[in-house]
Amino acid sequence: MEMVLLTALGVGGATLIGAVIGFLFKNISHRFSDIVLSFAAGVMLAAAVLGLILPSLEYGGKFGIIITIAGIFAGALCLNLIDKLVPHLHKMAGTDIEAHNNPGLSKVLLFVTAIAIHNLPEGIAAGVGFGADDPSQALLIAGGIALQNIPEGMVIIGPMLASGVSPKRTFLLAALTGVVEVIGTLIGFFAVSFSQAILPFALAFAGGTMLYVISDEMIPETHAHGSERGATYALLVGFCVMLVSDVLLGG
Repeated sequence: MEMVLLTALGVGGATLIGAVIGFLFKNISHRFSDIVLSFAAGVMLAAAVLGLILPSLEYGGKFGIIITIAGIFAGALCLNLIDKLVPHLHKMAGTDIEAHNNPGLSKVLLFVTAIAIHNLPEGIAAGVGFGADDPSQALLIAGGIALQNIPEGMVIIGPMLASGVSPKRTFLLAALTGVVEVIGTLIGFFAVSFSQAILPFALAFAGGTMLYVISDEMIPETHAHGSERGATYALLVGFCVMLVSDVLLGG
């Protein structure tokens, strides 16, 4: 349990590290934002496949492929439903924050909601990994999420400040991002701790939510400003960094 708590704090704290960097370099260009977010997407993609989806197949036994596919789609559909039903703000790297669904609500409230939509599943993924028998895989997932939280924390600062959010409140929102991931990590851990029977489905579900975020939000955003080539290679670099980490941990 101590390792889970430390991991949860590490995953959440990585966002704060990125936020501090974001305050130091407020005027981050679109190109740089696209590169670092694409790197984060590659890390996330590898963590989803190597740390969640493949172990789901392994733990699923005879019906592993069915359970894994069902879990992936369940995770994606769950986030899709939340995305449609819950009013929120999308964080647009390098631009003003864009309102969706209900512009009458407070920007701060809507932005916090967006943080929950995006980061709660990432925290759950980190926690679910500890339900497996292999701590190295759990640390791989958590490490990957923490690694991609740093650039994400960097690029959310500028848009919030540009939208008129005060520096103090901006830092508070960044801190809430970390808190959401800590809560998600604990939810994921306790969910699989209560019943190992749901582990294969929970792993695939968490992987599906991460794949959804990558495809629906991260890749379109990083390919929208003319930096597609650099963003693509950054994604590959992020994926390979996690691949090397997986090999080293496995060894």
